[in-house]
Amino acid sequence: MKKLITILLLVLLITPLFAAGSGEKAPAKTVINFPTAATTGAVYPLGAAIANMWNNKVPTVRASAQASAGGIENLNLIADGEAQMGVAVTSIMYESFTGTGSFEGRANPNLRVMVGLYYNPNQVVVAKNSGINSLKDLVGKSFASGAPGSTTEVETAIHLQELGINYPDALKVQYVGFTEAIDLMRNKQIDGAWVMAGIPNAAVTEMLSTAGGKLVSFEPELIDSLNARLPWYGPYTIPANTYPGQTEDVLTSAIKITICTDARVSDDVIYELTKAFWENIDELKATQAPLKYTTIEETVLDLAGLPIHDGAARYYKERGLL
Repeated sequence: MKKLITILLLVLLITPLFAAGSGEKAPAKTVINFPTAATTGAVYPLGAAIANMWNNKVPTVRASAQASAGGIENLNLIADGEAQMGVAVTSIMYESFTGTGSFEGRANPNLRVMVGLYYNPNQVVVAKNSGINSLKDLVGKSFASGAPGSTTEVETAIHLQELGINYPDALKVQYVGFTEAIDLMRNKQIDGAWVMAGIPNAAVTEMLSTAGGKLVSFEPELIDSLNARLPWYGPYTIPANTYPGQTEDVLTSAIKITICTDARVSDDVIYELTKAFWENIDELKATQAPLKYTTIEETVLDLAGLPIHDGAARYYKERGLL
């Protein structure tokens, strides 16, 4: 009898172990590497907030926002399979997709749009006493055009060359980002800086409020010329009083900034990430100023003809946008 009781006890103890061992493993999460921009700008914290939201709302992914040199690096990482998505403007996305411009001979046909975030306006800030009242007045001036190869530096080159200015040789170029440009303007070491970012931008606010800066309007003819040749450009008005001391509207050009991805990422994963983004947009807007003007109605507009990922397109079709 004692032996029988002992055997029964052993069975009772061992059975749960077998039961636990026979259970199915939790499915592996899809890793999403998400390069954004430098930590000093607004895009990196935005990407970090989005990645954190995805981790909380989409149990099948593990997303990680990463600092980067900006759009061009992000697109190279996506092309090389080292990132599954990134942040970039449609202009350099178009170049990456077609293998032109900065991506000459290196086309990435797998590049896709996931979310059209907001319009990224070009903003040129100059010292009030610099004598600069138009982009053509930048000739011969000391000017911060952006970090080498950054989206901002590319924008500087495109606009000034469209005006017939021999960039960079016609200027005294400082290849620094707009955050570094704040101190240079305060110390009167540069006459101005190019900023490409959503409004209001903290660096622009600083340059206008503490470094004696002002915004320069773009010539309408320049924007029309750019749009005819490069259809992702459009006119954009920075409303009066967006920044300290800005009493008038400022006309500039703008490009849509996106969350882009790779066609090789699962349709179901991209569908869930897209859905989670829009279902939590109000929560994101509460802490992320660049999303202030982001609307789902405009997300699939002005994308320079770039393809939308099938998973994202499924969601947009459900919402009646495609």
